[in-house]
Amino acid sequence: MSNDKGMKYFIGGSWVAPSAKKAIDVINPATEQPFAKVALGTKADVDRAVAAARAAFPSFAASSREDRLALLEKIAAIYKRRFGEMGETISREMGAPLSFATRFQAGAGMGHFRTMHGILKTYPFEERHGATEILREPIGVIGMITPWNWPANQISCKIAAALAAGCTMVLKPSEVAPFSAILIAEMLEEAGVPAGVFNLVHGDKVVGQAMAEHPGIDCMSFTGSTGAGIDVAVRAAPTVKRVGQELGGKSANILLDDVDWTKVVTEGVKLCFRNSGQSCNAPTRMLVPSKRMAEVAAIAKAAAESVKVGDPSAADSEMGPVVSDLQWRKIQDLIQSGISDGATLVTGGPGKPEGLNQGYYVRPTVFADVKPEMRIAREEIFGPVLSILGYADEADAVRIANDHQFGLAGYVNSSDVERAKHVARQIRAGMVTVNMANADPSAPFGGYRQSGNGREWGQHGIEEYLEIKAVMGWNAA
Repeated sequence: MSNDKGMKYFIGGSWVAPSAKKAIDVINPATEQPFAKVALGTKADVDRAVAAARAAFPSFAASSREDRLALLEKIAAIYKRRFGEMGETISREMGAPLSFATRFQAGAGMGHFRTMHGILKTYPFEERHGATEILREPIGVIGMITPWNWPANQISCKIAAALAAGCTMVLKPSEVAPFSAILIAEMLEEAGVPAGVFNLVHGDKVVGQAMAEHPGIDCMSFTGSTGAGIDVAVRAAPTVKRVGQELGGKSANILLDDVDWTKVVTEGVKLCFRNSGQSCNAPTRMLVPSKRMAEVAAIAKAAAESVKVGDPSAADSEMGPVVSDLQWRKIQDLIQSGISDGATLVTGGPGKPEGLNQGYYVRPTVFADVKPEMRIAREEIFGPVLSILGYADEADAVRIANDHQFGLAGYVNSSDVERAKHVARQIRAGMVTVNMANADPSAPFGGYRQSGNGREWGQHGIEEYLEIKAVMGWNAA
């Protein structure tokens, strides 16, 4: 894939020039230097892409299950062949260590195509309900807006579900990290996805707003910040289109009083800092018994200081830079607020790690004695910053975990699995992980409250893109 691909859009099965000449630099966050440009689209580009998607919809909606299975299988095979290239692309554009970007980031993207292939084999598009037949039909053209933090993952889960459902689509990836989307577009083209079924338009909020408002788009699927998600929903409202939102998070990690403290605290710190803390479901609020605060802080300090921060291309790098200068400055502001608000700075703090003056690197930071009302306990930092909060008892831990505007994920750790499950039932979040279980790509992904509406991944991902039709008398005797 050449760097000049950022100056083309994929519309109607062809790579085409944008309608305007405006472009911005794509920055490597490890060097702070541009390595390519990406064209910024306009409403005219969105109109072209939507027209192509609408023209392709009738025939693709009528395609057979077998045709769609074949497409997903081809895409997964091509993805496997270009797997290393995807890891390199993600690492360069958003800063994740190469090993992590390849194994986890690229791996998550390929996993969605494989998982969706398995689900599509038996998904019940038709269901008998007495004399009535319930039909699940593709909703139409999907507008997709994806962020930079897990690009292949978030793009692939939407595309795989849309293909399985029989929908056509227009994708606007983040202009900060656009090349993973271009690589996926090349894969779809090589796999023979029919012209107009998938369309790619780069751009900033101008393109996203045009998509949300467009009467030719039937459903918006948005992943990103809560503020931007609200804007999409408001702009989509006049056309009464469906809006799916996967938004912010500030997930609580409850450590009950019977755990192996060294093990679970260390795991919690490492998971919080994974991907430089740039994961919406990261366990950024660690809840521990107040009497254990000093012990937990000491373990967390050792775990944080063991994280190897450095060049993403280095074999031993565990944490790269955050994605941009804007993001770096936001994180610095929130770290300073934690200090100003009176939290105990255990390790890390403002500035860049020693010896890393170039690149958007953040010091792995741990705060103890954090109060629920502090900014570092309320706002999504999206960086390697852990807040440790104390609780009085199990009920107090649940109360603190749920007393938040977000409800994307939660974590419960206990040596007693039944006790952990009892607490998990009480957490008001879309996803709860017991004892650091592995992620399940077939499980629904999404949250409560201001963490969004709807679910992605697996069977629930298909259903986001289907309309339900009841046909009475279909099964009449």
